Amino acid sequence: MTISNYETQALFAEAIFRADIGHAISDEQIAYIKGLKMVRNQVNLISENLYLFEEPEMESIRDAVQEVLDLYASEVMGITQQLYVTQSWSLVNEPEVGMHGHSHSNSIISGSLYFCDLPSPVARMVFDRHKTYQQLEFVPEDDKKNIYNAPFNVVTPKKNEVLLFPSGLQHFVEPNQSPLPRHSIAFNTFVRGRLGNLRDVSELTLR
Repeated sequence: MTISNYETQALFAEAIFRADIGHAISDEQIAYIKGLKMVRNQVNLISENLYLFEEPEMESIRDAVQEVLDLYASEVMGITQQLYVTQSWSLVNEPEVGMHGHSHSNSIISGSLYFCDLPSPVARMVFDRHKTYQQLEFVPEDDKKNIYNAPFNVVTPKKNEVLLFPSGLQHFVEPNQSPLPRHSIAFNTFVRGRLGNLRDVSELTLR
């Protein structure tokens, strides 16, 4: 007998969130970010300042990112608590340089901001389904890949875009195949507000 009556339902999903904040980014801010002192970070460059959004020159960008975080907390997470940026830093990937696979510790939602033109071809961000070593590896056939079995998902960033994703997601950046540097800002977040329930003795207030 051939089974013809079946269905597949999504059980859980990981979300990325993309928003354009070009209205909040000025040419002066782009020049300021590109002029930051950078230091070596394994293979790429990272700003010496790891709290970039706290600088007064970044006020409009910081406010726009906060607005995006508020939207994510409300519309995607469905929570009343507030996400806020903890650390924020600038990154430069020189030609032939990417970023190794990693996730972000001590953070709830992480983000990338592509504040200026991206060199072509655009080095993409690749998200890995697996967070730890896998004892068994099943590789789906190319024509059978879908949201249930794909081992990787690829995102091509755009200028002026903020990209948010759960901090625990393993991800890496492809090598920059352009002769020009690839600029971005990365940031982590945590939550403030009241968690849990008083009567269940699980209440926790984060300020």
